[in-house]
Amino acid sequence: MIRRLAVALAMIGFFAGCGSDGETAQTGAQLRTTVPTTTAEVTTTTLTSDDQPDDTERNDAPTTTDTTPPSTTLPDGDLTQARIALEPLGRFNQPIDAVVAPNGEWWVAERPGQILVVDPTTGVTGDLVLDLSEGTQAQGERGLLGLAIDDEALYVNYTDLAGTTRIDALLLDENGRPGDAVRLLEIAQPFSNHNGGSLAIGPDGHLYVGVGDGGAADDPLGAGQDPDQILGSIVRIDPTPTAAEPYTIPADNPFATGGGIAEIFLTGVRNPWRMAFDEPTSDLWVADVGQNTWEEVTLLLGANGWGVGANLGWNLREGTERFAGDRPDNNVDPVFVYGHQGTISGCSITGGEVYRGTAIPALRGAYVFGDFCTARLWAVSVTTGDVVFHDLDASMPGGQLVDFAALPDGELVAMSLNGEVVRLVPG
Repeated sequence: MIRRLAVALAMIGFFAGCGSDGETAQTGAQLRTTVPTTTAEVTTTTLTSDDQPDDTERNDAPTTTDTTPPSTTLPDGDLTQARIALEPLGRFNQPIDAVVAPNGEWWVAERPGQILVVDPTTGVTGDLVLDLSEGTQAQGERGLLGLAIDDEALYVNYTDLAGTTRIDALLLDENGRPGDAVRLLEIAQPFSNHNGGSLAIGPDGHLYVGVGDGGAADDPLGAGQDPDQILGSIVRIDPTPTAAEPYTIPADNPFATGGGIAEIFLTGVRNPWRMAFDEPTSDLWVADVGQNTWEEVTLLLGANGWGVGANLGWNLREGTERFAGDRPDNNVDPVFVYGHQGTISGCSITGGEVYRGTAIPALRGAYVFGDFCTARLWAVSVTTGDVVFHDLDASMPGGQLVDFAALPDGELVAMSLNGEVVRLVPG
């Protein structure tokens, strides 16, 4: 049985584009940082950066009261010493995501709907793994948007020709290639933007799905703070694609026994464009695209159960500031925000991955991310109570930085929607 999770189709309007919903984007922004907070845990951070703002900018950061620090595994490297270069790997048709298959192959997804085997050393394309091009359309913020994989299936997140989000599991055959498809979720989208698109397999073996607030501006459906809507949330399910039911609900989901949609893991997101688990720590990193002021990175610590039932604030809050209301219960503020003006600025965050490769030792343990509009690459790490930001002094060739992905050897690549895929190498 397919779970169809629908929302009211209140047709207020269509707004394409990642960050500002068709409104005039501001040019740049001021840098801000804050550690993960809940209503019971708040702490001040220390900022370290090659482009550290002056005292006036720092004094504008949120003030906090409690001194209880977050706790996570310390990064292996000294992030402030990290230097990178970008080495061309290949060109593709709107590359959007990539996964390392259980059989060792590296699969690259293209937004128009194709997934290809790619040699991770030469960038040469091989077999066509999957073709969804007749069932999706790469337009605006739609198309094939995300992949995840485990030993049983390849999971794909895409919008169909009507704009409905579909999450399918494709069972791996004896050769480790995707075969029979099982529909897991269908989510009606009231607008053409904020479709989310991220998928991740958690350390618990469950599938996590990033679902945007449905689009337009200001969250007109109130989805972010409504647990009776699937929009504006991150979903967590336990896929069982070979069983009678396509998935089950994890018993500790916050609404597993009522009070909201059982599939919801956390609420209060606007358009989570990439989330990633760090395997050694089980930490979950979520990048959420802002409206007109703040782009944000939130860290949910593995030691705290990956944020079950957390509320990331939208649309009551944008970044660390009030947007439409007061701080909600179970709120977790971002560890890092940047705005649309200032030294460190952009207009639409592109979430990334924690670097666990070996070629750039100073980068180990840092979360690597960037901005779609400026195509700049940055990194941030969180130790006990401190947030360290570092400008990697690199820009994605071709602009439109849309994704980061791991290679089979653990090194990272960055992707441009214009076609370029580049490897991060020592600078």
